[in-house]
Amino acid sequence: MQEALPKEMYVDEAAWRVEREAVLHSEWFCVGRLDALGLAEPSRVVVVDVAGESVLVTSDEDRALHASYNVCRHRGSQLLAAPPDDAPPVACAASALRCPYHSWTYALDGRLLRAPHADLDDTTAFALDPVGVDVWGGFVFVHLTPQRAAPLAEAVAHAAGTLANYGLADLVVGATFRYEVAANYKVLLENYNECYHCGPVHPELCRLVPSFAGGGDDLDWDAGIPHREGAWTFTTTGTTTRAPLPGLDEEERTRHKGDLVYPNLMVSASADHVAAFVLRPHAPDRTTVECSLLFARQAVEAADFDPGDAGDLWDLVNRQDWAVCESVQRGMSSRSYRHGWFAPMEDDSLDIRRWLLPRLAGPAGGAS
Repeated sequence: MQEALPKEMYVDEAAWRVEREAVLHSEWFCVGRLDALGLAEPSRVVVVDVAGESVLVTSDEDRALHASYNVCRHRGSQLLAAPPDDAPPVACAASALRCPYHSWTYALDGRLLRAPHADLDDTTAFALDPVGVDVWGGFVFVHLTPQRAAPLAEAVAHAAGTLANYGLADLVVGATFRYEVAANYKVLLENYNECYHCGPVHPELCRLVPSFAGGGDDLDWDAGIPHREGAWTFTTTGTTTRAPLPGLDEEERTRHKGDLVYPNLMVSASADHVAAFVLRPHAPDRTTVECSLLFARQAVEAADFDPGDAGDLWDLVNRQDWAVCESVQRGMSSRSYRHGWFAPMEDDSLDIRRWLLPRLAGPAGGAS
C-alpha cells in the first residue's frame, strides 16, 4: 500500500490556488473538439474557461488557430462575455475583436488594429497577451504560459501511441453528455485510472467485460481489454450495427482501450466509437465533465444513425462513477481523513501523484 495525495490537495482552497497556477495554468489544457467548438470554420471566435481564466480561441480567415487572454490591453475589460459554467462554449462568427468599453479593436491573431482617438507610436506593444494553442487528434489544447510550454506532442505522446489506429482527428461528435460533479478533478482522474472499483460500482459494465470484475489486476491496457464472448464494443448489448473504425488491427476490433492526457482529457476507445471526457475544474470540489462520443463521419451522416446503444451505456457508467466520486469528496472533507491509500492493483492511479508533485515543486508551485 502506498500513500495517496494528502487531504488538503482535494479540499483546501489555498492548495487549489497553488495547484491551479502551477499545473492547470502551466500545462497544455484540453478545451474541447475542434469541430464541436466551431473552430473548424474560418473567422470564428470562442470563449473558453481554463480553471478560472477566460481565454479567446480564434480561427482566422485561413483557418489558422490563435489564442489570447480575454483581456483588453487598454483598461482590462473582457472583449467577449464568457458563457456560464454549465453552458458549452460555442464559436461565433468574427472578423475582428472589439472591446465593448472603448472600441479598441484587435485582429483575430491578437494584433491591435484600432485605438480610437489614441495616438500610439507602437501598436505592436499593445497586442493581446498570447496563449499557446495546438491541436492533437481533433482536440484543441491551450497553454496559458506559452513561453514555458514544451511541445504538445510530448504531453500526448503515450496516448498518441496507444490510440494511433483510431483516427481520432477524423472522428466527429455523435452525442454529448454534460455533468456537474461535486468532486475535485483529481478524484475523477484517479477513478478513471483504476478498475479496482469496477466490480462494486459497475455491474453492467463487468457483465460486458468480465475481467473488469477481477479487482483491476493484470489488465493490459496497451493491448486492450477483451469483451465477453460475442461482444466487441461498449454498448448496452456489446454489439452494434455500426462498422468498426477503419484502421484498427485485429485485436482492437474486439477490445477496449483507454488512455489519459493530464491534466484533463480521458479517452476510452471502442471498436466503433471513442468516448472522450474533457474535465473543466472550477473549484476544489466542483468539476464540469463533457463526455463526447466520437464516431466515423460516415456513420454519423447515415440516415439511420442512432448513438443510443452506446450513449445509454456510457451515461449509466458515467453516473455511477460521478456518484462514487462525490461520495469520496464528501468523505475526504471529514475531519478524520488525512490521506488515502493506493492498493497494489491501483498502481496506475499513482500516475497522478508521479505527474503532479514534480510540477508543484517547480517554479510555479514553489517548494511546497
